[in-house]
Amino acid sequence: MTQHIGIVACSAEGASLCYRTICAEGAQRLGPHGHPEVSMHTPPLADYVECLDRGDWAGVGELMLASANKLAAIGADFLICPDNTIHQALPHVLPRSPLPWLHIAEVVADEAVRRGYRRLGLTGTRWLVDSEVYPEKLAARGLEWVRPDAADRAEIGRIIMDELVCGVFKPGGVAYFQKVIEELKVQGCDAVVLGCTEIPLIIDDANSPLPTLDSTRLLARAALRRACD
Repeated sequence: MTQHIGIVACSAEGASLCYRTICAEGAQRLGPHGHPEVSMHTPPLADYVECLDRGDWAGVGELMLASANKLAAIGADFLICPDNTIHQALPHVLPRSPLPWLHIAEVVADEAVRRGYRRLGLTGTRWLVDSEVYPEKLAARGLEWVRPDAADRAEIGRIIMDELVCGVFKPGGVAYFQKVIEELKVQGCDAVVLGCTEIPLIIDDANSPLPTLDSTRLLARAALRRACD
């Protein structure tokens, strides 16, 4: 018997990639067309953005809890959230959550240690990169990190929110990410965290100046292991 994975989703493109990865790679563990039971709940992204714009992390947490309760009611055994940014609200969520969670930054940090990386560049929305979501988990594992400068954080955030979450993938966006990752490499980073679940839709090991830590697929694979083991 496998466990039922509950996906607390925020933005559609990243959540879809996470869901597809679970289903496609489930066959490697469970045989052709096999994967654990998966359920997903997604409120309007606008509801999350409204809270994010006013710095209302308790409000973000309430949205996450509403999804968590609905997923628990239909039989999910544990929860994942394929959105790095809203992990900032987990301190509001965990004390009242009906189910346990996997933490995306812990999954990425564990993979960085496994692969021998020591100094990671951080990319993602401005909310995420300005936060302690990754630094806290990386420091706990003895890892260093580097944030892009303020101008790069702002432009990366714009590309994510105006383009990637809307399914718009432009060559200029790819080039900008490559420029920022190259600057992180110059600053001594040996890998880059793709810390928005849409970034892997345009950046991967084939076109990145640094090895990538794909938070979306790493979370999906961690959920698969938990569900199947």
